[in-house]
Amino acid sequence: MAYELIFWLTATSIALVIYHHLGYPLLLKMLVRCTPQTAAKDIAQTKDTELPTITVLMPAYNEAQWIAEKIRNLAMLDYPAHKLEVVVACDGCTDDTAQIARRASKEMVCRHLNVRVIEYLDNHGKVAVLNKAMATIHSDLVAMSDISALISYDALRLAAKRFQSKEVGVVNSRYCFLSPSEEEQQYWNYQNKIQRNEAQVGSALGAHGALYFIRRELFQPLALDTINDDFILPMKVVAQGYRADVLEDIRAVELEASSHSQDFRRRLRIGAGNCQQLFRLFECLHPSHRGVAFTFASGKALRVLMPFLMLTALAGSVYLAPTNLFFMAAAAGQVAIYSTVAIYQLFGFQPSNKISKALNYLVTGHTANLIGSLRYITGLEKGRWQRVTSDK
Repeated sequence: MAYELIFWLTATSIALVIYHHLGYPLLLKMLVRCTPQTAAKDIAQTKDTELPTITVLMPAYNEAQWIAEKIRNLAMLDYPAHKLEVVVACDGCTDDTAQIARRASKEMVCRHLNVRVIEYLDNHGKVAVLNKAMATIHSDLVAMSDISALISYDALRLAAKRFQSKEVGVVNSRYCFLSPSEEEQQYWNYQNKIQRNEAQVGSALGAHGALYFIRRELFQPLALDTINDDFILPMKVVAQGYRADVLEDIRAVELEASSHSQDFRRRLRIGAGNCQQLFRLFECLHPSHRGVAFTFASGKALRVLMPFLMLTALAGSVYLAPTNLFFMAAAAGQVAIYSTVAIYQLFGFQPSNKISKALNYLVTGHTANLIGSLRYITGLEKGRWQRVTSDK
């Protein structure tokens, strides 16, 4: 009886690991081909007076390095100034972020911008700032954007065009790095493709904080301990019956590079947030959400469970190896992959080819996901924001 239980647990775990990494992307691609696509109406000739009002909201914590360039970038965007507001919400900054933002807004190229700098004296966290700042915003659309990410010239007009569809509640951009590592580039190319396909099947899942848009009227205040606000906020819009779409032509380019250790800390936090959002958005798994339920279960719920499934697959394969050739091969393959990645990490070796680089990035990502999930379950992750680029 025990043998049979271990056999089926191991086989199921292996099947789900393969499905999540290979089967789901292929199935999603097939579904996209069978799903009719609708295009938004062209607004190239739309009068400026007919465009929606947009507020670019940027929570800030010690962003003195990037804030001036960000405001200059916003000043160059193709959108009528009387329809655009920029809000810099400083969350108890200990540097000159607010002062630099005000100086930049007075520069010749930025004077036409309506820039509003809000200074909160105490640091309460990004989610608290979002909730408080949103209460002061009354535009049709709100663009959430990281200060260290530059926005493509026509991003606002393209977003306005997509929001002509009444069923769209969220519009996502394509996330890019200025100087990515090869592993980062492969990973984000993969993630961007998955997100685009999910949007075409039903709705994109979440967003990236570098740049996304929502209808202001659909905003719901977030719990203060929310970790992945850029996932839960747009998914709350989707849960109201709206779609989250992806526009590849809207680009958000991340300027701030991160080291390996900084990237791992960021992924730890994302892992904790993934676990949290599974509990808080459990309703999205209900069959009534149809395509969203399928993509959320396959793409997000399984991602949280993946490190636990991988450990179960490994332990079960090793246990069953002496009596089954399939599990012997599975155990050998898993041990080889995990041992190789461990050597890379422990001794600082660099993978030599694309496959080994991808496997290294994937396994370290699931390791961070495991640790992050355990941190959330045990209450160690508090949900307060901290710059991952800080080595303090």
